[in-house]
Amino acid sequence: MSRRFNTWRGMWLCIAIALTSLSTAAAQLPSVGMPGRVTELVLPGSEVEVRARDAKDPLVLRITRVAPHGSAFRYDFEYVALEAGKYDLRDALRRRDGTPIVTDPGDPNALPSIPVEVTSVLAPGIVKPHVPEPQALPRFGAYRTWLVAAGVVWLAGLALVLFGLRKKHAAMAAARWKPRTLAERLRPLVESALAGTLEREQRAQLELGLVAFWRRKLAMEHESPVRTMSLLRDHAQAGPLLKSLEAWLHMPTPPADVDLKALLEPYRDMPADAIPEFDTAALSAPHSSGGR
Repeated sequence: MSRRFNTWRGMWLCIAIALTSLSTAAAQLPSVGMPGRVTELVLPGSEVEVRARDAKDPLVLRITRVAPHGSAFRYDFEYVALEAGKYDLRDALRRRDGTPIVTDPGDPNALPSIPVEVTSVLAPGIVKPHVPEPQALPRFGAYRTWLVAAGVVWLAGLALVLFGLRKKHAAMAAARWKPRTLAERLRPLVESALAGTLEREQRAQLELGLVAFWRRKLAMEHESPVRTMSLLRDHAQAGPLLKSLEAWLHMPTPPADVDLKALLEPYRDMPADAIPEFDTAALSAPHSSGGR
């Protein structure tokens, strides 16, 4: 008798729970993509949880709250459907303790059905939104056009920066090697003459330029060339470099202990263009830092 009473009591409890779930679910009809809720739902038996969801399941369910309710538990559910239709939330549940879910109404721990319905906001007969027809995008507003334009501007800016740096470096290099005094201009020529790398014609032009310079500086334009050379060889400032150049021209082996600083001292405070004959003759020699 007691067993039959328990059976009937379990059946009435399941029916009451089912009616409660139906009334709760019917009160809310969410649309596709919008969350629906079932609250204060009492389920008999041990605690349930949401089973692992398959990627193809059209319904996403989660339990937002759970609390003991005598020998049962009270739940709040939230679900989102990806397709319109009728669903049973029980299909997405499992027992936390691993026991199987019983659906037989005669079992007092049977889990009742939890039906919900999801509607669609689309017009009848339309299952999915219309696929937009392909259209050509405006050429000016296309992403690829903007990307190409940005790349061209960036490359142009980079070229300008590199060109500017190259020009600046060239100007700095030119300024660095530009002689500021006559001594600085003469030094590489004299070093090349001492090393034997200066051509005979260039050496003659160097000597003639020096003679013309001192002839003007010492006001010897009225003297004859022979007299001028004799006076310049004996001059304290003009003589040392001229005599050294003449000696190097005829020596098979120029001396190694030459004091270039002393030879160029008379020209240290003179401007680099003090001998215009050098520019006329385009006289030049490789730059070096010391004699042989």
